[in-house]
Amino acid sequence: MARYQLILAYDGAKLEGSQRQAKTVPPAGELLDERRAKRTAQGELEKALRTLGWTGRSVLIAGRTDSGVHAEGQSVALDFEWAHGPDKLRAALNAALPPDLAVRAAREVHPDFQPRFDATSRRYRYQLFCDPVRDPVRERYAWRVWPAVSGEVLQSVCPIFLGRHDFAAIGSPMKRGGSTVRTVSLSAWTESEGGWRYEVRADAFLYRMVRRLVFVQVMAAQGRLSAEQIRQAVESQAKLPSGLAPAHGLSLVEVTYQDQTK
Repeated sequence: MARYQLILAYDGAKLEGSQRQAKTVPPAGELLDERRAKRTAQGELEKALRTLGWTGRSVLIAGRTDSGVHAEGQSVALDFEWAHGPDKLRAALNAALPPDLAVRAAREVHPDFQPRFDATSRRYRYQLFCDPVRDPVRERYAWRVWPAVSGEVLQSVCPIFLGRHDFAAIGSPMKRGGSTVRTVSLSAWTESEGGWRYEVRADAFLYRMVRRLVFVQVMAAQGRLSAEQIRQAVESQAKLPSGLAPAHGLSLVEVTYQDQTK
């Protein structure tokens, strides 16, 4: 039995998030009732694994992505008696997975590797563009914003989040009573293909933190919120207007680790 790490990519448009919900986890020794299960990245991966003879109950996943959120670098671990090597495991899984999911890489890792708790950072990307008219194709992966945003304001506001701060005004902890302190090492907007792309990296993220970060920055770039209000929220947890950027503009790009190769 070996432990494998998989790098999973998925189009989140038709997925109810990354993680299989607790109520759909079958009792030990029983198969999941597919008729009652919501379609998730984890669930689809586990179905593909079972076609290869995997008998585990659940894979380990680095982090939760909401319904509609995409991923290019979700990290997953599982124990599997597989005699053909990581490359053939990747190929076999991709043959069994639906078109909106793919295993981009597979490798054997240390037996105690935990994709969530061993992560040193996570990086997300958010994409938006400004247009007064709907663009159904483009809007699958980017937020259409109108009135138009000021790129100058976006680029002046994003450094406020850099460093170690209490982000209680931006997000909520994953569990009751958890810390809201996080360290952000990258927060940057760049112009891209007629729109704007936000890259943010942190040691960990609060629940819906990235979508909230994008929302308040867009408000500032539309003149509906000041940079000083955002600064006060970060420095003293002052209240900000409620709201979230839509899920479909967000993608989990990368989860990083210290070397876990076996």
